[in-house]
Amino acid sequence: MDLSRHIRPVPDFPKPGILFRDITPLLADAAAFAAAIQALAEPWRAAGVEAIAAVEARGFLFAGPLALELGVGVIPVRKPGKLPADTISHDYDLEYGRDRLEMHRGVLPSGARVLIVDDVLATGGTAIACTKLIEAGGGHVVGSSFLIEIAALGGRERLGPHRVESVIIY
Repeated sequence: MDLSRHIRPVPDFPKPGILFRDITPLLADAAAFAAAIQALAEPWRAAGVEAIAAVEARGFLFAGPLALELGVGVIPVRKPGKLPADTISHDYDLEYGRDRLEMHRGVLPSGARVLIVDDVLATGGTAIACTKLIEAGGGHVVGSSFLIEIAALGGRERLGPHRVESVIIY
């Protein structure tokens, strides 16, 4: 199935000059969504993944079904102030300012093999921050998996040496 047919390009969103890749049509089509989960899972079946780190918010949409497919649990990686118990955090730079990711302290067993999952790989900043957070929490990042990769923005190169898998590359 050509999953790219289920991605809607939206010009000038969220600001002029940006071509946003809307995943809503893919999520709304049961067959396309199922095919996307299978495509996300396939490269990781033999990788010994023990947990999936789900990046807020759209990463959550893929992480749950992907975790079930791979037989592992999900670790939510959230924006500040969203988790109720003790957290660890990692601050990182954005194009215009700074942001922070958090996860619950002690949620990962030491050395757990973690796959990071998100909807889109652009510059890689969020995935790099998530990698540092997982490592600070005692986990070992086996790689990152994305539904969409915007290759021209160079995120894959910034994520090295970790393995990167993307279903659709623009």
